[in-house]
Amino acid sequence: MHGAPLYIAETCPSQIRGTLISLKELAIVLGILLGYFVGGYEIDVIGGWRYMFGFSAPIALLMGFGMWTLPPSPRWLLLRAIQGKGPLQEYKEKAIGALSKLRGRPAGDKVSEKQIEDTIISLKTAYTDEEAEGNFLEVLQGPSLKAFTIGGGLVLFQQITGQPSVLYYAGSILQSAGFSAAADAARVSVVIGIFKSLMTAVAVLKADDLGRRPLLIGGVCGIALSLFLLSAYYKFLGSYPFVAVSALLLYVGCYQISFGPISWLMVSEIFPLRTRGKGISLAVLTNFGSNAIVTFAFSPLKELLGAENLFLLFGVIALLSLVFVVTSVPETKGLTLEEIESKILK
Repeated sequence: MHGAPLYIAETCPSQIRGTLISLKELAIVLGILLGYFVGGYEIDVIGGWRYMFGFSAPIALLMGFGMWTLPPSPRWLLLRAIQGKGPLQEYKEKAIGALSKLRGRPAGDKVSEKQIEDTIISLKTAYTDEEAEGNFLEVLQGPSLKAFTIGGGLVLFQQITGQPSVLYYAGSILQSAGFSAAADAARVSVVIGIFKSLMTAVAVLKADDLGRRPLLIGGVCGIALSLFLLSAYYKFLGSYPFVAVSALLLYVGCYQISFGPISWLMVSEIFPLRTRGKGISLAVLTNFGSNAIVTFAFSPLKELLGAENLFLLFGVIALLSLVFVVTSVPETKGLTLEEIESKILK
């Protein structure tokens, strides 16, 4: 959650950064879908849940071995040199080699050398008087604070608009909509998982075409509508189970073209290079902290407020998140990481 978007943002060309970071979200969604398939198949088997965990072990091993073949981030190497943590020429040669490998070019080719020279110039301009790596307190100051407000705000709203509740309790919602058997609900979850994957693929294809803001604004509008529909279903549309299923699909689809991939895309590219690692760490902490709070609070709040009022509350929060996106989230499509820092944050 932390290392993958950070590494992808620093190593890929700016014109396909959105696509590649959104592909990370698609990979996660496909993993969830595999879990749904195994869960649906093993629903009547005692201890069948173990297969869901077992299936992922060889994939994790494959990924672990694959990590050893990856070169370091060229930007990270150059930043260390500029911060005085090693000789510039040595780190420059390592960065050229890393970039050549990442682009599938011959070692030390002229194109990679030119790109590294350009990056050195932009980094020197940005970090002339800064020798030390940024600390956590610096994330809460100046340009880094602006970045944290944008990135942290997105991953916070991603969770407090009810994402853990709607997705973790999809089975319960479906059972209340008439899919009474656990097996029926599990199999409908597979359908939702397939739809989730398809909508994530839309975000992958369109993140660098339409841009970040249109996907966020359109998706959050749909999320708000779906939450109000769920509230209406529990309040006075209980005899129309298709409303609950439609609202679930609308929520999942809109989430997967907006908050799902775009939040992590923005988090990975919005922080200044000097504080990017620590900034993303704080954003991840914000994300999982709010995820835990919403998850554990759902059942008590549902008993206290009732499902109809709880989803109404989530809908109101979704409208607030829409205001946040419209007023505070910039468009970063096509900009290099250095341009984002100079043109948006400073």
